[in-house]
Amino acid sequence: MAKYLVIVESPAKVKTIKKFLGKNYEVVASNGHVRDLPKSRMGIDVEHDFEPKYITIRGKGDILAKLRKEVKKADKVYLATDPDREGEAISWHLTKALNLEHKKVYRISFNEITQHAVKASLKQARDIDMDLVNAQQARRMLDRMVGYRISPLLWAKVKRGLSAGRVQSVALRIICDRENEINAFIPQEYWSLDAVFSVAGEKKPVVAKFYGTEKEKMTIESKEQLDQILADLKDAEYKVTDVKKGERIKKAPLPFITSTLQQEASKVLNFSTQKTMRLAQQLYEGVDIKGSGTVGLITYLRTDSVRISEEADQAARSYIASAYGEDYVADQVTEKKNTAKIQDAHEAIRPSDITRTPAAVKDSLSRDQFRLYQLIWNRFTASRMSNARYETVSVKIGANGYVFTIAASKVKFEGFLSVYTNDEEEKTKGNVLLKSFDQDTKLSLSDFEEKQHFTQPPAHYTEASLVKALEELGIGRPSTYSPTITTILARRYIVKENKNLYVTELGEAVNSIMVAAFPSIVDEHFTANLESLLDKVEEGSINWKTVVSNFYPDLDEAVNEAEKTLEKVQIADEVTDVVCEECGRNMVVKYGPHGKFLACPGFPDCRNTKPYLEKIGVACPKCGKDIVLKKTKKGRRYYGCENNPECDFMSWAKPVEKKCPECGGYMVEKGNKLACANEQCGHVEEKPKQPENV
Repeated sequence: MAKYLVIVESPAKVKTIKKFLGKNYEVVASNGHVRDLPKSRMGIDVEHDFEPKYITIRGKGDILAKLRKEVKKADKVYLATDPDREGEAISWHLTKALNLEHKKVYRISFNEITQHAVKASLKQARDIDMDLVNAQQARRMLDRMVGYRISPLLWAKVKRGLSAGRVQSVALRIICDRENEINAFIPQEYWSLDAVFSVAGEKKPVVAKFYGTEKEKMTIESKEQLDQILADLKDAEYKVTDVKKGERIKKAPLPFITSTLQQEASKVLNFSTQKTMRLAQQLYEGVDIKGSGTVGLITYLRTDSVRISEEADQAARSYIASAYGEDYVADQVTEKKNTAKIQDAHEAIRPSDITRTPAAVKDSLSRDQFRLYQLIWNRFTASRMSNARYETVSVKIGANGYVFTIAASKVKFEGFLSVYTNDEEEKTKGNVLLKSFDQDTKLSLSDFEEKQHFTQPPAHYTEASLVKALEELGIGRPSTYSPTITTILARRYIVKENKNLYVTELGEAVNSIMVAAFPSIVDEHFTANLESLLDKVEEGSINWKTVVSNFYPDLDEAVNEAEKTLEKVQIADEVTDVVCEECGRNMVVKYGPHGKFLACPGFPDCRNTKPYLEKIGVACPKCGKDIVLKKTKKGRRYYGCENNPECDFMSWAKPVEKKCPECGGYMVEKGNKLACANEQCGHVEEKPKQPENV
């Protein structure tokens, strides 16, 4: 009988797919890539048309030997690696590594691991798409060039085995720029004013918010301004000047793509991008479901398209009609504006079978698998449902030329909210509609509620908001978001505390070198343009060697120039006045994975090391001892008293010697300004210019 061999990437898929295909098919796994560029050198022949030099990945010999045996027995070979650039490249590498040129070889791909999808893919077998392969080769080579040319420079400059990456360096710069914005931010004072009314026909008091004057919206910027408004409102008569009743529609959400799944799983489930992708991979490859065997629960997880197949759309609509009612089925589906960045080869991330509800599979999944599957199932189901409709009431209240407003809403028809809501408040927000309000309603002022606020700096990036920023800027693709963040965390260029990402001293040092020596590499527009060029390689409209050959000369020139300038500014070990208690030498400043530390220059004879406490030349405002630069356990910088733990002074911003002329408190640096550390005081002044070195 004819024997067919199917090669997949992951061993987890083997059992699932074999079950669908029967005894004539043998299914084996390559365990990902089998060939790659060598680790010991760049592996690209710059002199001979940028030809890559691939070698078998160490440790893959046994797998390849097993695959070769199976190939010999097979009449036909089907390469069923993942349906993306990376998967296409793995299939191409397999044809080379297994010498498949003289075999009947077919490429098959499926967006979901279900019996129907796998069998359908066999009927649509095709040749390997070399445009996809070349797009992956070009990306791999661009990344390799940046890493292997720039990393030795970082090593020379920062004295550690550091490394640079093409997309990672841009992500690091984005985080550093946000950190600089936050450090330079000066809070601005503002006040809110609410009026509390008793209203005839309403049991509870009604709160109206200050809007401004009859002509324009107004921000109350100081206590003096607030007092003036309150004085103007003294003995004023309050009248309802306008009542608008209407309806508001909240559109059903789009189904998940890779970036939105990572963002929502971070926000709702507190998952890191890495954890989200790991769990999604398990759900895609197949999970043992009681009574059904191994089942692929979701479609492919690396996608930037919100497209849904007609078959899946119809299945969802009939499920919603039977489970919720015809009114809940969407008339038309929310569309996403197409951009050049979207490759529409895949569907959105959805359940492979909508009738397999989260409740039905809960007992077969781990807690985290269940939570992620439930999120995906709910979001997809909601995307095929009707919009939610709200009744709204908007009221304007006038008094002596000023205006207060009240807005309330109530869910009139839940629609998709019955399945999916970001926030339970969506359903209950403002449930009390002001039905008795009209322009004759009598108002009686009970009280004013006034509150002081300060504007907040931009938020620190989280993994979710960084993914959103990378996607909006067109940097990276669905498969790169998670590895990019994982890499810069692993290198300790950034640290994560309570979801927020902070730059470490090491990250600042690397970023400053990259910005100075390689501005184009860390330029977000340049990187986004490279991504679009790779997309054009995939479409077949640009030759991949052209992209690589145009990129390399500029990189080479920048590296050569940086080598000269970096040699000029090479820093020797900084000698300190701290004496090594073990051998009497003056200790020197060294860089470690967590930043600076003190080490004895007598190494290896003397191995004494100490934490490096860098004094900033400012006395502690609490006890008068020196303030030193410190780091949290994870590497985030702050300023604290050297007399800790006796003195608990600490500040995220750098304190200065000058005292605040208004309140006498200590001041801190905020970009090019000095600000009083006491927000209530609010004093700000220009930072004195440093004298230029002659």
